[in-house]
Amino acid sequence: MITILLADDHPLFRKGLREVIEEQPGLNIIKETGDGSEALQLLETMKPNIAILDIEMPGMNGLDVALKIQQRQLPVDIIMLTMHDKESFFNSAMDAGAMGYVLKNSAVSDILDCVQSVHVGKYYISPSISSYLMNRAKRSKTSQTNGLNQLTDMERTIMRHVADGKSTKDIAGRLCISTKTVETHRHNICTKLDIHGTNALLRFALEHASQL
Repeated sequence: MITILLADDHPLFRKGLREVIEEQPGLNIIKETGDGSEALQLLETMKPNIAILDIEMPGMNGLDVALKIQQRQLPVDIIMLTMHDKESFFNSAMDAGAMGYVLKNSAVSDILDCVQSVHVGKYYISPSISSYLMNRAKRSKTSQTNGLNQLTDMERTIMRHVADGKSTKDIAGRLCISTKTVETHRHNICTKLDIHGTNALLRFALEHASQL
């Protein structure tokens, strides 16, 4: 069962989207809200698999909620809902850790594919703006190639342990350093590689293990 928190401040839109999602076997919206601050509180207590967040909400907007999710390392994948089809909004959402970006005018047709893709670790963007992801991937590839060349020997060692599935605590014990030091190295690695979001470092380490 894939558990979902739905946060959007338009009740009728939220109701329609909920009906579409819950018609699909294996998907369960465990809570919904129209307020960003409440959404963050619910994410911390209920720990759903996926958060579907409207970018524009009272209390705290979806981008701010996503950034808090990253800071607090909450184990949830993020899908952004929005009326905005500008590439700058898309990039802001991706920088905030979103795995999915769905335009509201196509949400009914796109949301199920998006949820399934995000749940298995794949990005999903509404087809009408899919070129944005390609543009971002090209920029990211160049940035990450440069970033890999900037990694120190210790950072590469930590990346190899991450690829092996080791936790921060495990890595600290193996390298005889503090967990805080490992967390600092992990942060620096993500900055150099320009990667964001829950489990992004693990995915990158697995994909680039041969280069470490």
